[in-house]
Amino acid sequence: MCHFIQKKRRSLLLFSYCLAALLYVENTMATGVFELSTGTRSAYEKIISLRFVEARTEIEALKKSEPNNLMPYFIENYLECASAVLNDSEDEYRRGVKKMDKRLDKLSSGDNTSPYYLYCQAEVRLQWAVLRGRYGDYLSCITNVKNSYSLLEENQRRFPDFVANKKSLGLLHAIVGNVPSEIKWAVTGLGGMKGTIQQGVGELEELLNYARYHPEFMFGIEAYVAYSYLQLHLNNKNETAWKTMTEGLKDHKTNPLAMFALANVGMRTGHNDEAIKLLEQMPTGAQYQPFPYRYFLLGIAKLYRLDTDANQALQQFLNNYKGQFGIKEAYQKLAWFQLLKNDQQGYWNYIYQAKIQGITRADTDKAADREANKGEMPDVQLLKARLLFDGGYLQRAYDLIKNNEKQFAQYEKTQLEYLYRMGRICHKLNKSQEAINYYSQTIEKGAQKPWYFACNAALQLGLLYEDRKEWANARAAYQRAVKIDTEEYAASLHARAKAGINRVKGK
Repeated sequence: MCHFIQKKRRSLLLFSYCLAALLYVENTMATGVFELSTGTRSAYEKIISLRFVEARTEIEALKKSEPNNLMPYFIENYLECASAVLNDSEDEYRRGVKKMDKRLDKLSSGDNTSPYYLYCQAEVRLQWAVLRGRYGDYLSCITNVKNSYSLLEENQRRFPDFVANKKSLGLLHAIVGNVPSEIKWAVTGLGGMKGTIQQGVGELEELLNYARYHPEFMFGIEAYVAYSYLQLHLNNKNETAWKTMTEGLKDHKTNPLAMFALANVGMRTGHNDEAIKLLEQMPTGAQYQPFPYRYFLLGIAKLYRLDTDANQALQQFLNNYKGQFGIKEAYQKLAWFQLLKNDQQGYWNYIYQAKIQGITRADTDKAADREANKGEMPDVQLLKARLLFDGGYLQRAYDLIKNNEKQFAQYEKTQLEYLYRMGRICHKLNKSQEAINYYSQTIEKGAQKPWYFACNAALQLGLLYEDRKEWANARAAYQRAVKIDTEEYAASLHARAKAGINRVKGK
């Protein structure tokens, strides 16, 4: 009897093992995996190199050859978002948004023990959140950012050594740390999001260091770009941003998107000549997605240098671009180009187009629209100084207007702009005391005026004092900037001033 019972138990145990094995096999076959296969990497690299046709073909082939791999669906999301942005196509955006939930359902059916399980879902939500904000769907944008943040935080808790997670999480922590204190309760209370700029920088530094020593890391270019843009826009470290970008992207001369990103940072950090070369050398051809915004940036970079052919690139942008973002600014810059040639009628012709063409979602388009509607032609010499300064040609800008102060005293606006421009130029030329004097005069005379000069003078004064580690003076200047209302660039100037307040807090 005992022998029979033992035999029965062995049979049941064997049956249980077999059943468990069958169930495991069944679940494994039913659950998608997240595999960074050679084909997946190839498709991703083609997307970020703007070789969209080849990428689409490879993704469709991967779905058939690797039916259990969910990474092709994740990579496909990159393609659809990038295409919608480059084409500035609201139709593509609307179609993509409708696919988002189905794609998330597909990804959520995958192996939930993989660090890519939550990561891919978070990235899909975040990528579409950026487009939702671009097209004015702000509530959906905020909801997707919040959901993405929660998924990334949970993934970080589960897989603390999964470095890819730090890219978007680091950016989100830094952005949350830059939220104005008066509305931070809404972000932390309703959205549950917390973070500081320092935390975000630290996380992105970890990611960057990993990318440096692991060239096989698929998201390496994204790591360099994310870190550089954070340093440029939130941490006020322009040279760090430029050095990081040149380190990470210098060997990507067959990647037009990488070259564009590098040129964009170069234009903002005093490396305009290098930016022009990069934009002129960007690869073109039938294999690449059309990228007319490259010509927009090239035209502006050439305008900064006062080149006599700057209009050609801007006109090429307008001839080939099918979207709406940047149209008003392009016509404004063409109007400026005519003014530099002393062609006033040409200025009025183009600035009128800035009035009737394009949309006003971007700050720069809003500024162009305001100029067009006000009907005030800029002072030519101050305009030249502004363009030269923006391109980093500081001594040329200084020499141009230094000895012409009386020329600008006739009108209140030109006098104020002169003080402001001299402050900016002296600041960059390390003539600190002169810069402080010019900034202070600009704030005193312009704080109650509608122009942005006083607000940005206060912001720049804060940056100057911060560099000198004069924390109390820096804090006072930033706080002054936040209190100055302006018709132009108010959101971005106030955001940068508030970031400055956060940086010097407690110092």
